[in-house]
Amino acid sequence: MNPLEIVKSPHVHSPHVHVPFGRISELAPVLREHDLALEIYIQAFSLDSLEEGFEEKFFEILGYQPPPLTVHGPFMDLSPGGVDEKVRGVSMERYEKTIEFAEKIGAGSVVFHSGYEKWRFAFRADIWLENSLKTWPPLIEKAKKAEIRIAIENIFEDAPDNLLSLMEHLGSPHFGICFDTGHFHLFSKERALDDWIIPLRDYIIELHLHDNDGTFDQHRPVGEGNFPFERLFELLKGKDLIYTVEAHSKEDALISIERLKGFLPRF
Repeated sequence: MNPLEIVKSPHVHSPHVHVPFGRISELAPVLREHDLALEIYIQAFSLDSLEEGFEEKFFEILGYQPPPLTVHGPFMDLSPGGVDEKVRGVSMERYEKTIEFAEKIGAGSVVFHSGYEKWRFAFRADIWLENSLKTWPPLIEKAKKAEIRIAIENIFEDAPDNLLSLMEHLGSPHFGICFDTGHFHLFSKERALDDWIIPLRDYIIELHLHDNDGTFDQHRPVGEGNFPFERLFELLKGKDLIYTVEAHSKEDALISIERLKGFLPRF
């Protein structure tokens, strides 16, 4: 049995919508109107400014029965596989605080970036992996105690190999992959979707869904670029996943949700 199947995914009554923590007040009316499940993006400066009991104010501002929640952690300047021990230390501190934030708002999963860039690591994925294996185990234990799963997101990867190695080495039911459609489509020019999904399928626990034309990370609504969504959902058929729409406007988010109904009748 794949260890990821041991921990049941949270029930998702609609796709999650990516929302920055600092914009909750502004967006609360439309979130309430559509009763949306949320992925809360918490930036580093927001983590530093959290006050005791912030979660009560958060739900008060949100103003509706708490939907299923997930969290996206900070990523700028962070390097979980970095060579510099102090840089990794700061990264771990941010991740620890993000897991604590997620636990307080009742989130079921937290997304972190992989931190791998082939040019920055001189094509030495082994160096990134060696240091990543120092970073993630204590964070996995912290997530386990909080009943939260960590999902590692592909960013600049042009192949799935480094992510697969990380998953195989750690082998935890609380540690999986968030497959980002837009990042794959932009950076993986020479590897087909099947080449990614088939080897990673057992480890994928979440999807970030947005589209582009292959030239820039445009975060267009589903169906307004040329990513093969139909093939993606064929390859992942039968898996219990978290589906997260990453849009840059409320209009685009609602368009994506509506279009996903054509691929995923559950919505």
